[in-house]
Amino acid sequence: MAFDSFSAFIAMGGHGPYVWICYAVFTLFMVGLGLWSRRQQKAVLRSHKQRLSREQNGAANQGAAPASFTRIHPS
Repeated sequence: MAFDSFSAFIAMGGHGPYVWICYAVFTLFMVGLGLWSRRQQKAVLRSHKQRLSREQNGAANQGAAPASFTRIHPS
């Protein structure tokens, strides 16, 4: 599809507002999803680090057992 000018491209034969609003909503959604995912990843990593440090501090204070079974915490 060829347009005569940039303004014709923006207008898209009268469908421009709908098309550009759809692109804007999609872009905002994808940026929001990326930010939310990054925030969730940081929260999970932080909680795992805290749990690991608690377990290591507890094992250091109690002494290491010759054999132990650790509970697996699904994330």
